[in-house]
Amino acid sequence: MTLSRRTMILSALAGSVVSPALARAEVPAMSFPSIDGGMIDLADLRGNPVLVVNTASRCGFTPQYDGLQALHDTYSARGLVVLTVPSNSFNQELASEAEVAEFCELNYNLTVPMTEITPVRGPQAHPFYRWLNDVHGVAPRWNFTKVLLDANGQYVAHFGSTTRPTAPVLTRQIEALLAS
Repeated sequence: MTLSRRTMILSALAGSVVSPALARAEVPAMSFPSIDGGMIDLADLRGNPVLVVNTASRCGFTPQYDGLQALHDTYSARGLVVLTVPSNSFNQELASEAEVAEFCELNYNLTVPMTEITPVRGPQAHPFYRWLNDVHGVAPRWNFTKVLLDANGQYVAHFGSTTRPTAPVLTRQIEALLAS
């Protein structure tokens, strides 16, 4: 069974039908404000697989920053972009971008691109997360949900909070994208 046929069957069982074209839809043109100033335009990341992760500084999963940095250190030279999206959608983020940046630098020596504090759920969610939910039925259930996009900006997979960034189930998919 092809992926698109499986997607249509699962969508039909869930009560909605998603066309194969929609299931492969690319991320629409959009950008995030960068925590360092300026913008992170998703279109500028095309040509590279991207792992987008909603994060929070006061979460039990916050030590996953180490794994996100390890992914960056291991795969960025081959093209992987790890984009962290600090969010207070689950009430576990610090009060300001300056506090988040300082916390990540001091505690994790984080060098991956990071957005400003951004809503990831509900009506205030960033357009990326609304697209992810509307088109793919994926909404973060908690902090450190990981969303993998291919080099064309198409959704590949998502992984919940309990999947560590360096887990084989995730790194195998990253390596496959980098090899293609």
